[in-house]
Amino acid sequence: MEHIKCLIIGSGPAGYTAAIYAGRANLSPVLYCGLQMGGQLTQTTIVENFPGYPDGVDANQMMMELRQQAERFGADLRDGVIAKADFSKKPYVLTLDDGTALEADTVIIATGASAKYLGLEDEKKYNGQGVSACATCDGFFYRKKVVAVVGGGDTACEEATYLAQLCSKVYMIVRKPYLRASDIMKKRVEDNPKIEILFEHNTLGLYGENGVEGAHLVKRKGEPDEERYDLPIDGFFLAIGHKPNTDVFKDWLELDETGYIKTKGDSPCTNIPGVFAAGDCADPHYRQAIVAAGSGCKAALEAERYLQTL
Repeated sequence: MEHIKCLIIGSGPAGYTAAIYAGRANLSPVLYCGLQMGGQLTQTTIVENFPGYPDGVDANQMMMELRQQAERFGADLRDGVIAKADFSKKPYVLTLDDGTALEADTVIIATGASAKYLGLEDEKKYNGQGVSACATCDGFFYRKKVVAVVGGGDTACEEATYLAQLCSKVYMIVRKPYLRASDIMKKRVEDNPKIEILFEHNTLGLYGENGVEGAHLVKRKGEPDEERYDLPIDGFFLAIGHKPNTDVFKDWLELDETGYIKTKGDSPCTNIPGVFAAGDCADPHYRQAIVAAGSGCKAALEAERYLQTL
């Protein structure tokens, strides 16, 4: 069985940054990229809020540059998905989806979180061309334009409020006849003149020639007074939550009620010594590339300190 000093799982900003720091510390890190090399950032187009790129940068280019930087410092980057974990004894045993087992002294989990989608084919068709799951990431591109936010919880209200600062009009497409959000968030959207809440609405699809130009909506679906119509919009934002990619570790690590890995204080340390969490899999609040990169740095530094105690 191959023995690894520092095993990193995931290839988003957190995983690659952890690999850069672990490589520079001579930890001989091995990184498994997972299902989506580069992480969910590769689903967007231009990144304008990552420091060091004054003119913005293509998301895939940025992730490739992070990968090259990790390789420069000796990180062993591999394709593959970790399908099983055993943290019952040291060294820890991780098993790939092809059945290959690995031993690791330290493990940095940077598996990210996946945005929840409605399941429409048009979401895939217009991904990066009007469909987004991150208002903070992409809202800038819709200044003075009309957008829609899907969802009725705190996240949707927060995204709609943020977008209302940039856009000329924000529709909230809410499936239920009420908002599930907290009272303070409900009041913020209800009092905002730029936000219009469309209760009891479902999205049937999207349309547009070179990107999203509108949404096919249905009001009171299945009811006698059902109404179908098209809503012209420039952007379609999903705000129905994220699912952290942590199922493999649920038998060993402490998770919150939605599956995010719990860490100790401001550190990346989990309840298992030598196992660290970085990036969106442990961050239900910010979900930004720069925050993920910083947490990857912290995880690598903690892994180095832990290895010195062995």
